[in-house]
Amino acid sequence: MPNQVLVLGGAGFIGSSLAIGLKKLYPQWQIICLDNLRRRGSELNLSRFKQLGIQFVHGDIRSPSDLEPGVLDVETIIDCSAEPSVLAGFTSPQYVLQTNLLGTINILELARLTQARLVFLSTSRVYPIAALKSLQLQELPSRVAILPTQDLPGVSDKGISEDFPLNGHRSLYGTTKLASELLIEEYRQAYGIQAIINRCGVITGPWQMGKVDQGVFVLWVAAHYFQKPLNYIGFGGTGKQVRDLLHVKDLLRLVTYQLEHFTDLDGEIFNVGGGVSNSLSLIETTQLCEAITGKSTQIQAYLEERSGDIPIFITDSSKVIDKTGWRPTLTPKATLQDIHEWIFNNGSHPQCNFVLKCFIKYCGV
Repeated sequence: MPNQVLVLGGAGFIGSSLAIGLKKLYPQWQIICLDNLRRRGSELNLSRFKQLGIQFVHGDIRSPSDLEPGVLDVETIIDCSAEPSVLAGFTSPQYVLQTNLLGTINILELARLTQARLVFLSTSRVYPIAALKSLQLQELPSRVAILPTQDLPGVSDKGISEDFPLNGHRSLYGTTKLASELLIEEYRQAYGIQAIINRCGVITGPWQMGKVDQGVFVLWVAAHYFQKPLNYIGFGGTGKQVRDLLHVKDLLRLVTYQLEHFTDLDGEIFNVGGGVSNSLSLIETTQLCEAITGKSTQIQAYLEERSGDIPIFITDSSKVIDKTGWRPTLTPKATLQDIHEWIFNNGSHPQCNFVLKCFIKYCGV
C-alpha cells in the first residue's frame, strides 16, 4: 500500500471525495490534492482538506512546471483531472484538448520520472456515439431499455461491456480520454509504469456541483429542492433516456481495493458503473426526487437533441466484478436521498447556498 498519494483534479467532486475518503481510511498517508480550481464550487473543498491534514497545491496539469517530480515525488497518482463535459468539446475545444490530452502527457512524464503507479479515471464516453445510437431498444412506460439481442458485440441486456466497438466518432471529450488510455499503455510498455484504467459511467453523490451536462442527478435533486425549472431535452421530450449511476462511495471502495491489489490488476481496463439495477430514466429520477424532497418543479419538453446525446447508456461492470468481487452497494434511491440530505443540511450555509443556487442558474435551464 502507498504512503504518498497525489490526487489530480483533487478539489473536484470525484477527486476530493476519493482524497477525503482515503485520508479517513488511512490517516497516516500523505495525500496531496492538486487542482486549478476552475470548476465553480471546488474552492469549498479547501477547508475540508485543511481539517483532515490533506495538502492542497494550486496547479494546472497543462503546465509541466506545476508537476515537478522533485516536489511531487509520490508513490501513487490518482488522475481525476479532466474537462468532463461532452458539450464543452463543441464550444471550448482548446481547453478540452489541452487539459485532457496534453495534461495526460504531463502526468505520464511525472509518473515516468518518479515511477509512480497510476489510477486513471477514464469515461464511458470512449464508446462511439453512432454505435450507441444504433442499439436495438424497447420503449417502456417510463424508460427505454436495451433489447437482449443486438447486432454489435459487447452489448447485452446487462449494458455495454469493454468489448463494445471503438471505431467511430465519440466527441472530443471521449476522444481525448481514449487517446490518453492509449498513451498510458505505451508508457506502461516503454517505462514499466503500473497503471489501472477505470472507464466510469455517471458518478454522483454529495458535494457534486451538478450541471445539465455533468452531474445531472445532483442537478435534478437540487432543482426540486429549490423548485427551479428543468427540461427533458431530445428524444421526443419524453424524459425516457436512461443512465446508470454510481455513488462516489462505491467508487472509493473500488479504488481502495485497486490500491491494495495494484500489481494483480496492472494493465487492466474496467467499465465501472452502477449497472441495470442502478439505472434511472429522467422520468424515474423526477418521481424519486418528488418523493424524497416532497416538492415538484416545472419540467418542459424540448424535442431538439444536443450534440453528442445518446438515448441510453448502462455500464456492464461484469469484468471488474469478476476480477475484484467489488459491486455497487448503494441504490439509486439511497444515492438521491444522500444528495438531498447534503443539500438540506448545507442549504442554510450562506456560501454553500450561494453555490448550490448558482450551479442551477449556470446550467441554462
